[in-house]
Amino acid sequence: MNFIDQAFSLNEKSLNVRAQRMEVLSRNIANADTPHFKAQDIDFKSVMKTASEGAVVTTNAKHMTEAPDQTSDGLKYRVPFNVSFDGNTVELPVEQAKFGQYAADYQTTLSILENRISGIRKALRGD
Repeated sequence: MNFIDQAFSLNEKSLNVRAQRMEVLSRNIANADTPHFKAQDIDFKSVMKTASEGAVVTTNAKHMTEAPDQTSDGLKYRVPFNVSFDGNTVELPVEQAKFGQYAADYQTTLSILENRISGIRKALRGD
């Protein structure tokens, strides 16, 4: 793994998970009027924990590492605050608020990544 991959691998995973999360919320919002549709969300903490566990480096060849569970995508069903008559668990105000929050989280991750790239660029230039 080269220097660039080591420096940005966790940020790449974070951006991918945040983008997937916004896609899931978009699907929820689009199906707000679909009978029996179940709202979903991605458990960001568990997905990132799985990703960071895979980044552990052993100090001896005889050490064993636990392989991260690659099958878990963190997708879970959301429990609604109010039950609807048609079995749909999408609550539009909740989904819209979550979408705004996740969009802000995505932008924050991009800003952190931009600052990290800027710092590396300055270090390489000798500024």
